[in-house]
Amino acid sequence: MGSAEGEPDEMPVHRVQISKGFWIGQTEVTQQQYKASMGDEPWSGEKYVEESGSYPATYISWEDAVEFCRRLSQVEGKIYRLPTEAEWEYACRAGSETKFSFGDDDAYLGDYGWFEGNAWGIEQKHARQVGQKYPNAFGLYDMHGNAWEWCSDWYDENYYSVSPEVDPQGPGSGRFRVLRGGSWHFSPSRCSSAVRAGHLQNIELMSFGFRVVLQDY
Repeated sequence: MGSAEGEPDEMPVHRVQISKGFWIGQTEVTQQQYKASMGDEPWSGEKYVEESGSYPATYISWEDAVEFCRRLSQVEGKIYRLPTEAEWEYACRAGSETKFSFGDDDAYLGDYGWFEGNAWGIEQKHARQVGQKYPNAFGLYDMHGNAWEWCSDWYDENYYSVSPEVDPQGPGSGRFRVLRGGSWHFSPSRCSSAVRAGHLQNIELMSFGFRVVLQDY
């Protein structure tokens, strides 16, 4: 996990073991999926949104995402939840140790994700339909860019220096929750496998979305 060349909160690079199996959504949760479980549309009428079922659900707070997982778990009789930060990065990297899952060259980012260069910067100022770019080696789409994705962890910019090696769950408390992956209006450097951010858990913003984990144990 982490990066030796990124922001201070991405350091130090460290090895993590994930000891238990999990499934993670192939795409970000879509507007159609979100509305089916929650019955509302937080993005409706907001700026910087394209409203259609196959676009990511955005303007989603961490609290909204957790409630979505709770309701989906209740309906299906399984355990759905947000990924831990470690699970998210494992899924994003898909076995790689480079800046992106596909390598280190920013020039290829447009083949795998939506970022400022092929969205905001060309006046397409909204998240794009899921699954339109190449997947990573695990078959997962839009891990780089498109929508920031909530994780279950509290955010601490210094957490990596004290993180346990096995199944890190994040700090025990904090002010912000973790977001990963960057979004459609960020630069390539902010869409890398290691990029981290934190925000208040009740905030709904134009690029905040999520994907879910199905617990396999």
